Amino acid sequence: MTQSYDVIVIGSGPGGYVCAIRAAQLGKSVAIVEREALGGICLNWGCIPTKALLRSAEVWHLLHRLEEFGMSADNARFDVNAIVKRSRKVATQLSGGVKFLMKKNKITVIDGEAKLLGQGKIAVAKDGKTTEYAAKDIVLATGARARALPGLEPDGKLVWSYREAMVPPSMPKSLLVIGSGAIGIEFASFFNTLGAKTTVVEVMDRVLPVEDEEIAAFAAKQFKKQGMTLITGASVTKLDKAADSVTATIKTKDGKEQQITVDRVISAVGIVGNVENLGLETVGVKVEKTHVVIDKWGATGVTGVWAIGDIAGPPWLAHKASHEGIIVAERIAGVKGVHPLDVSKIPGCTYCTPQVASVGLTEAAAKAKGYDVKVGRFPFIGNGKAIALGETDGMAKTVFDAKTGELLGAHMVGAEVTELIQGYTIARTLEATESDLMTSVFPHPTLSEVMGEAVLDAYGRVIHT
Repeated sequence: MTQSYDVIVIGSGPGGYVCAIRAAQLGKSVAIVEREALGGICLNWGCIPTKALLRSAEVWHLLHRLEEFGMSADNARFDVNAIVKRSRKVATQLSGGVKFLMKKNKITVIDGEAKLLGQGKIAVAKDGKTTEYAAKDIVLATGARARALPGLEPDGKLVWSYREAMVPPSMPKSLLVIGSGAIGIEFASFFNTLGAKTTVVEVMDRVLPVEDEEIAAFAAKQFKKQGMTLITGASVTKLDKAADSVTATIKTKDGKEQQITVDRVISAVGIVGNVENLGLETVGVKVEKTHVVIDKWGATGVTGVWAIGDIAGPPWLAHKASHEGIIVAERIAGVKGVHPLDVSKIPGCTYCTPQVASVGLTEAAAKAKGYDVKVGRFPFIGNGKAIALGETDGMAKTVFDAKTGELLGAHMVGAEVTELIQGYTIARTLEATESDLMTSVFPHPTLSEVMGEAVLDAYGRVIHT
């Protein structure tokens, strides 16, 4: 007899497991299918364990600044295997936490690989055995994987994807990172801080190309000060592998070529959706550019089939996936007053050193949309807490609609800005104007004061510069 549920979620990443929990909270019987580890890529091989690695790099960086803080230490050293072990322990702890949440919310966990059969049925294969399940609503949350470019494919030894980069058996002396988005720059920051001579190649004309141009330029300057080599407007056309090194051919847009030899290469050139072997073509789910096509509610157009998270397209962010999961669960349950996701109010964070965070439109994008803008800036060097912390390399930037005072976008670079950006995100969600933000009181002394000052600066009222 086929086991039936109200909702079956395929994939247990931050989109899938959150969707399952919300559906269970709303009284639905729920099952979740996972072919690997609960928590998906984010908890096991992405967001969380990479932050554990970056925390170790941050501590190492601070160790080399001890004299600034009136301290000294002899024979400082690190063990890359111990760093990796801590990162894996963090991932295991969180995956176990998801398992607990599934049990707490009475969600059935099904191990295996799922395929849509149509008419509300799926088949789950595990160890050569296939079992059928049924549900009125099925949510696709299978995520995405690293894109592999022809000739530059990861081999697990000399050319790494994010997976190999997270568990290096030893520290390379030199490294080439292809791609300067969040994933590429975070790994570049980690390995560069721990002493690897790091080169980043980016096909666009600047690193962190989705960020505000001014913020990206500030970050690039800091990366270079840290010893990182940045080659922009260029692509890697060839990788020649030796026994324990790789020679990369790099071609710039003007046709010039150069070669560099490094111990290891990390490929971070984007992602593709995990749409294969799901039976999408069988039931008529539409796929474009490796991603499932959905409407504003996460519906695929096939009755009872939904999609959330990375498989449903950009922005490829865990918190976007979670929010989509909640929207879909509430739509399935018929909750009143559910709002579709506004991607312009989703913050983006990059955990390099210095950190980068943003929400809303860049200055260039706002102008391209026809807005007359007012722009404010405030440097960390003007902030007392930043000076006390020894973290004066940073700035906040705000972009307002000159006509209405609407906060169109906010962009930050510096210490802890990935924590600070939420203040601007809430402001965007509440449709705050410059007046609302100017009358908000920012506690002193905190880094958050740079946010208020950046607002004041847009209207000629900045205090501390």
